[in-house]
Amino acid sequence: MYTATAVFDLLLPGDSRSLKAKRSYVRPIVAALRRFDVSAAEVGALDLHGRAEIGVAVVAAEAAHGREVLDSCERLVASRPEVELLSVRRRLHGDDD
Repeated sequence: MYTATAVFDLLLPGDSRSLKAKRSYVRPIVAALRRFDVSAAEVGALDLHGRAEIGVAVVAAEAAHGREVLDSCERLVASRPEVELLSVRRRLHGDDD
């Protein structure tokens, strides 16, 4: 069994000057990520209006499948024209960790 995680660091548009505006960008991305059968949530930069960190986790029987799911998630986030993907941090944990 493997668990694969990723944290996406996002730069939001300049008009996200309130937490309500920030949510209007983050919530649709989190909802779209969940279609990949992953756990997804905003996990960082909670008080910053122009930034967001979205975490994703998946459990897989094989490491390759976990990486494939994270690749799909990263492509989805990178394809969103309203945000800029600044960085991605990934981790893969196996039975022997």
